[in-house]
Amino acid sequence: MTELNQPAVISRAESTRAEPRRGALIGVAVLLATVTNAVAFMLPPLLPLMQTQFGVGVAASAWVFTVLTLGGGAGFVLIPRLADMLSDRATSLLSGGFLTVGALVPAIGHSYAALLIGSALLGFGGAAQLLPLSFLRRHLTGSVVGTAVSALIMAAGAGTVLGMVGGGVVVKTLSLASFFYILAAVFAVTTVALIVIIPSSRPESSGRIGIPGTVGLIAWVTAGLLALTQGLSWGVAGIVLLAASVVGAVLWGLMERRSSAAVFDVKVLKKPLVSAACFAAGMVGAINAAYLILVTYYAQTPPEVGYGLGIDALGTGVLTLPFALMMLIGGKASEAAVQRRPAAVLVLGGVVCALGLGWLAYAHQQQWQYLVGSAFIGLGSGLGYNGAFVVPQLAVPEDRAGMAAGMAGTMMAIGFSVGSAVVTAILTGGSAHGTGVPQEHLYTMGYVVSAGFSLLILVVTLVSRLRHRGAVAVGPAES
Repeated sequence: MTELNQPAVISRAESTRAEPRRGALIGVAVLLATVTNAVAFMLPPLLPLMQTQFGVGVAASAWVFTVLTLGGGAGFVLIPRLADMLSDRATSLLSGGFLTVGALVPAIGHSYAALLIGSALLGFGGAAQLLPLSFLRRHLTGSVVGTAVSALIMAAGAGTVLGMVGGGVVVKTLSLASFFYILAAVFAVTTVALIVIIPSSRPESSGRIGIPGTVGLIAWVTAGLLALTQGLSWGVAGIVLLAASVVGAVLWGLMERRSSAAVFDVKVLKKPLVSAACFAAGMVGAINAAYLILVTYYAQTPPEVGYGLGIDALGTGVLTLPFALMMLIGGKASEAAVQRRPAAVLVLGGVVCALGLGWLAYAHQQQWQYLVGSAFIGLGSGLGYNGAFVVPQLAVPEDRAGMAAGMAGTMMAIGFSVGSAVVTAILTGGSAHGTGVPQEHLYTMGYVVSAGFSLLILVVTLVSRLRHRGAVAVGPAES
């Protein structure tokens, strides 16, 4: 099987750059990716506590996730690219500052307004989860693209469950202010570790970030994320906003093709399998969001309504442990294969996710059934993410590693919002016996639709493979 047709360029700095301790650098990369991934999943179990302490309703609390998502959208655009333009150490300090301040604002302010501001800052800084892709590739010698992506995926799985379990523990034992103070301390320690371990280096790229392209990208991504997260409550206005986002994306793409300082090099998307890989990143993000919402709502539904497991937030987090474990295994197991046959890894990831979602569509009434389904979805997600993030890295030179990570990361963020919006729309389609909770059959529908996201990965990947049948395969990019 042949996949890509342009080898990555090795920077001249490689011959003079001193390699740091490999274990320490990989370790701090895993730490960063873990804590940043945990942020998004710590907030759901805290919603009841937020509503009680700040005296807000469900609609107001939903804005916490909206601003977190919007901040993340801007962060996925800017932070990886800043790593190319500034340096990995400087960008780590910047993103760590956003995370630390983002946690301190609601801890000190202790108000709903402070919570929204902090969530936006946490969302922006949380995009630092992509930094390991660039600084591991640039500061370790040898074939490290697979190592960097595997570290990111393993940490993502661990961070997901750490966030859900950690949020459940906080609800039981700590105040909301204490939680944010602890979070700030963790981010501060992580930032110090990054500054100490990541070597000082000159900027990898001598280019510049195009202001019009950056503003345009953030604008249409923000409009799309806002429409997807709040569109259900906005009705026609949400549809108009989503349409404006799509039109904006098309116009932005045309503008970037003519730009001398493109934020994302649109030409890279024409390389074999790159577009399919970025699409896969979005679909795996959609699958993960849909899965987590479906599990959370069903597991915490009291059996008195006729279905549900009746467990708390902490118990829900425990049900997702196989998801994290198998994501780790999937990422590590495919580390070598993804650089030789990335299309096969993407297809396999989609198939395995579809199996897990298909299982849960008809077997989600007992806890052990979730453990089985979670394991399949985690394994498929690990495979899918590995292919989705490795392919763009193999298609660009080292000084654009951050840009390549941002392309896949932005699609992942958009996909996560798509999955959340679609499943939320399904679950709000009907109430069970006037109880205000979704009808049970809607969960089956949600899992079936989510399996459709998996099948789209297969279709798009195979079409891309057929279009580039004659491409010349390359090995992993050297750092």
